[in-house]
Amino acid sequence: MYLLFSILCSTLIFVIFKSLSKYNINTLQVIAINYFVACFIGLTAFQGNITVENTLQSDWFLGAVFLGFLFISIFFVMAMTAQKNGVSVASVASKMSVVIPIVFGIYVYNEGTGLQKIIGITLALIAVYLTSVKSASEINFKKNLLLPVILFLGSGTIDTSIKYIETTYVPDNGIPLFSASIFGIAAILGLLTLTIKKEFKITTKAIIGGFLLGIVNYGSIYFLLKALDHELFESSTLFTVNHVGIVMLSTLVGLFIFKEHLTKKNWIGIVLAIIAIILVTLA
Repeated sequence: MYLLFSILCSTLIFVIFKSLSKYNINTLQVIAINYFVACFIGLTAFQGNITVENTLQSDWFLGAVFLGFLFISIFFVMAMTAQKNGVSVASVASKMSVVIPIVFGIYVYNEGTGLQKIIGITLALIAVYLTSVKSASEINFKKNLLLPVILFLGSGTIDTSIKYIETTYVPDNGIPLFSASIFGIAAILGLLTLTIKKEFKITTKAIIGGFLLGIVNYGSIYFLLKALDHELFESSTLFTVNHVGIVMLSTLVGLFIFKEHLTKKNWIGIVLAIIAIILVTLA
């Protein structure tokens, strides 16, 4: 259930971002507000006494600072990649990064690598690529190669770090506060960015968008952390199912809600995604 909720929340993030451009809402303002909302939800959900001193002295705090910086930095890299290389390149680079936490889980945590699981992961990577590529876009990774590489490495580092810090330093009841700290750091950096760009005139639409995005953004991380904390799945299995599930559901939402056109490659990708999820989960 935690994994399903994480996939659903991550897909809703896609829906909200898609709606921002439709209603001409300032994306940067929405992102900054969303981090403050997500931070507040985490602080409210934490059952225990919260003090600045205890938070700063927590074993996971430096990790939260690192992740908060990565969260907002990689988003800007994703935006730049989409602008300079195309949306498909940004989508493929960010989603294919799932290979990094998968390899990390196999080598660091000695997770299983049976034939069925390897086939499932391979199909998952192919499915991510086929589902992300749109017919009207040209995939050109050689153009501005640095941006897709940074996006790939950054996205993979985020997932890998979340898993490592959660299992190594975060106590069972500390996930809400840990999540809140990540979003709090990202919120501060977002506020600094708004200040530098002098975008102080925040609209009502941006506040509403930021509020909604903050709820689902917090949910996507919180439920992912709860799923990682569960002993049912290995992290390599969980990240595979999570990423493929998000890509597949987002594509279907684009089809039925935003009336996006799907190519034969996209449909083949969806079918392969379903097969990959079944193989990896049962493995």
